[in-house]
Amino acid sequence: MTREIIRVGPQHRDRAVQCLARAFHHDPAMVFMMPHEPSRARRLTRLIGWMVDQTFKVGLVLGTPELEGVTLWRPPGTVHYHEPLWHPGTLRFLPIFGWHLPRALNTDDGITSHLPKGESWMYLKMAGVDPDHQGKGLGGAMLRAGLAEAARLGVASLLETATPENVGLYQRFGYRILCEWDVKDGGPHFWTMATADPRG
Repeated sequence: MTREIIRVGPQHRDRAVQCLARAFHHDPAMVFMMPHEPSRARRLTRLIGWMVDQTFKVGLVLGTPELEGVTLWRPPGTVHYHEPLWHPGTLRFLPIFGWHLPRALNTDDGITSHLPKGESWMYLKMAGVDPDHQGKGLGGAMLRAGLAEAARLGVASLLETATPENVGLYQRFGYRILCEWDVKDGGPHFWTMATADPRG
């Protein structure tokens, strides 16, 4: 069965944020950056709200019609678009990370430093399915939609994940491991993956 995937617009922003915040509540990277579980949902909502708003500006938000699943993509030309956490607007991130802002900076630095060079990619920045709707093929449908857009543009796709269970899923969709790395100072293990190797 083919599942419908739509382009999500700003009018659906809050529902998209809620979906991703629920999906990433136990993500290893988010747990590392926001270890206080009782406040994590609130902090995640603020962080992912910023990420979704940024993607509306420079990328593509794809999801299911009822927003049970959402993906954030950056098309060619925006892969390395980066508003660093450490800049004059850092105060916006203190309510999100608090005393754990250094952990967020280390994670951000690790992701940035392991992105392949160049802009000829379809970059999957974030993909999540609400826990109540997992196991229904929604994640795969969203991946297929994003990869179809990559094929239309004639580029490969790129992502990273800190969730071991996701590695096999992405491999089934043609992604290969480019490198594995750890966030410094005790952070999670990451896999950077792509549907083509930039080294040829």
